[in-house]
Amino acid sequence: MAKPNPNLQPEKASPARPRHSEIPHSYRAPSLPDFDPLIHERIRLGILSALAVNDSLSFNDLKQVLNTTDGNLSVHARKLEEAEYVKCDKSFEGRTPRTTYRLTGNGRKALQKYLDHMESLIKLTREK
Repeated sequence: MAKPNPNLQPEKASPARPRHSEIPHSYRAPSLPDFDPLIHERIRLGILSALAVNDSLSFNDLKQVLNTTDGNLSVHARKLEEAEYVKCDKSFEGRTPRTTYRLTGNGRKALQKYLDHMESLIKLTREK
């Protein structure tokens, strides 16, 4: 049987967390809106924002605007396309492939909802 080590202090019980109703209002954080995790990622938000102010943008235009790599843009654009937030059109100019993106109605609604949530959070934060 192991002997107790006299150098070790017994663990102190952590104080119980106060219930929400016991926390003074000034210490409570505002309830956060449910952000669309698909849009909340920086590159995807950038894609939707750029497309919201342009009828369409080419892959290379988006890559330049967002300062990202081909692979990174491709992966994020595909996720937005799968969610039907953006429409991807592939064509050829001569022998050169051209990929163009545009925002769909669903994408515009999702972006607007996301921006509304952000605005409400900003407003709550600035009220204090």
